[in-house]
Amino acid sequence: MSKHTDPIKILVSACLLGQRVRYDGGHSESDAHLLAQWRAQGRVVAFCPEVAGGLGTPRPPAQIVDADGDAVLDGTARILTHGGQDVTAAFIAGAQATLQVAKRAAIRIAILKSKSPSCGSQRIYNTRLQPDGSAHSALVPGAGVTTALLRRHQISVFNEHQLELARVRLNELIAIS
Repeated sequence: MSKHTDPIKILVSACLLGQRVRYDGGHSESDAHLLAQWRAQGRVVAFCPEVAGGLGTPRPPAQIVDADGDAVLDGTARILTHGGQDVTAAFIAGAQATLQVAKRAAIRIAILKSKSPSCGSQRIYNTRLQPDGSAHSALVPGAGVTTALLRRHQISVFNEHQLELARVRLNELIAIS
C-alpha cells in the first residue's frame, strides 16, 4: 500500500463486478483473483458509462460507425444502434461522467470491458457502412469513447484480460506515491 492512508483507486466496469448493466441486461462478472483482492483492499470504484449517460438496461446494442472513440470525441463519428438510432450524445455524456468520477477519486488506472463502444481498450465492434446502404459489423482495432477520454487524461486503461498489466502499473504507482 502507498504511504497515503487511502489506497490507490481503480475504476472498474460495473458489469465486470456482476452488476446487470450490459446492453442485454446481463453482466460479465469476472472471477479474477486480482479484482477480488483489489475489492477487498477498498481500491475498486464500480461504474458504467452507458448507464451514466442515460441509456437503459437492457438497451439496443450500438456500435461506432467507421471509426473509434477518439473520432467520436472529436465530433467526426457517430454511434448508432442496430436499428439506426443515433446514441452518440449518450455515449459522450457517459464518458464525461466517468471522467468526473475518476477525477474525484484520483483514479489513475481503469479496468474496462473489452470490445465495448464505451469501454473497449484494444478492439471494438464497429459498423462499416457499405456503398449500397447496408452495414457490416466487424471487430476492429480501436478504443471506445470512455477509454479514449480517460486516456486523454493520462489514465491507464486495461481490459479484463490484462489484469496482470494493470497490477504492474498499480505497483509502479504505489512505488512512486
